[in-house]
Amino acid sequence: VQLQASGGGLVQAGGSLILSCAASGTFVSIYDMGWYRQALGKERELVASISGDGRINYVDSGKGRFTISRENAKNTVYLQMQSLKPEDTAVYYCDANVRVRWGRDPGHYWGEGTLVTVSS
Repeated sequence: VQLQASGGGLVQAGGSLILSCAASGTFVSIYDMGWYRQALGKERELVASISGDGRINYVDSGKGRFTISRENAKNTVYLQMQSLKPEDTAVYYCDANVRVRWGRDPGHYWGEGTLVTVSS
C-alpha cells in the first residue's frame, strides 16, 4: 500500500491550500483516513480524520478553517485549508487504516508528507 500526498507549498497568511492523498496498491478496504502534521521541533499531531462512512473528527486548531473529505472511488482523502496561519506551517502526513486482504487485520499506512509553509 502506498499513500501519495500532494498539494503543499508556500502560501501567505490568510490563504488557502488543498492537500490530497491517494492510496494505491493491493488492498480490499480502507477504513479511517486522516491528516496529521508535524511542525519543526514538535510531535506529530492529528489534524482531522474521516471514517469510511464519513464520520469526521477535527482537532481544535483546525475547526472552522479545515475541511476533510474523501472520495472512496478514488481512494483519496482531501484536506481543504483556509485562513491559514503561520502556526499551520508543518509537514502534513496522510494516514490510512487499510485491510490488505480478508482475514488479516487492517494496519496503518503513512504517506511521505507534504510541506506547508505559511508566511506572515
